[in-house]
Amino acid sequence: MSHDAIILGAGAAGLFCGATAAQRGRRVVVLDHAEKPGKKILISGGGRCNFTNLHTAPDRYLSENRHFARSALSRYTPADFLELVERHGIAWHEKTLGQLFCDGSARQIVAMLLDECMRGGVEVICESPIAEVGHADGRFRVRAGGRTYQAPALVIATGGPAIPQIGASGIAYDLARQFGLKVVQPRPALVPLTLPDEAVLFRELSGVAAPVEARCGKGRFREAALFTHRGLSGPAILQVSSYWSRGQAVTIDFLPDRASGWLLEAKRARPRAGLRSVLGEALPDRLATALAGQLGLGAEMGNLPDKALRAAEERLGAWDFMPNGSEGFAKAEVTAGGISTADLSSQTMEARKVPGLYAIGEAVDVTGWLGGYNFQWAWASGHAAGQAI
Repeated sequence: MSHDAIILGAGAAGLFCGATAAQRGRRVVVLDHAEKPGKKILISGGGRCNFTNLHTAPDRYLSENRHFARSALSRYTPADFLELVERHGIAWHEKTLGQLFCDGSARQIVAMLLDECMRGGVEVICESPIAEVGHADGRFRVRAGGRTYQAPALVIATGGPAIPQIGASGIAYDLARQFGLKVVQPRPALVPLTLPDEAVLFRELSGVAAPVEARCGKGRFREAALFTHRGLSGPAILQVSSYWSRGQAVTIDFLPDRASGWLLEAKRARPRAGLRSVLGEALPDRLATALAGQLGLGAEMGNLPDKALRAAEERLGAWDFMPNGSEGFAKAEVTAGGISTADLSSQTMEARKVPGLYAIGEAVDVTGWLGGYNFQWAWASGHAAGQAI
């Protein structure tokens, strides 16, 4: 069967690219191995799909080329996608930090994308695993689900290996290498971090959460951290995990809103109080108890030297944890790394050395922060390729 474009992957980027190209008059087929399209969309945002972020900007994306995402993001913005959402009558709300969610269900976003595909006449074919991809005489040939498809354009939109339990895989990287494109080492991102045995005290706090500032490398985030039976999670930790690599510390400020010298002020105001009770005014009781125990200051505040309190305050503001790993692709929300941007046009997402070959979405070495940024990259990169095909 002959088309103008074959898109591999019926996720956010693939469906949006297909709809964009087809509404420009292109004959498009979207192929996916799963039994239904948009599986990752359906489980996102607790089933309500955090479909974009109002604060989208290039500096909120990680890539070996930190400028690569700028072009596509500037040409298809959160306001553009929001206009589409509202045109389809989907009610939405802003949760926090610019994160936009459906009031109802993530199914509404999948239905919207499929409706947009239908408007352009896109064929969306599921349960069609890719058996072979070839390229000759300026045409790509894809054998999938017992059928062969041909087109002058091929779009890799198969995502990364994050969340393998819904069928995610690294096939995008195999295809990239087949066509001579470089791949930046993929790694789990937006993922819980694990702590070694010597941090057992903190693992005993499983289920305790607190608002903190977490730092690692160039990442610095003020959101909640959650202690788990394996280590650290919660939005602040998921965010810094994208910046973390083995051997690095993750630094937590447990009291980011407290001004310098606050423990000395507490000593003057409540000399008979213990450190644990003072910490308990700002932190969950179990966490306050654990931190006070680690600091080893059991006497009443009035009996503690100022020097000791200054040291305690400093450590509470910069408490280092040394993760020994992460919970891997099974628990990662996205994949960092991927098809190298050095081999792609930032304007069109087309491979520089292979005319007609495109890569979009999570398959590419562009990874956004938590909170709708990765969906906006899917829409923006899909739109860029869809306009170019």
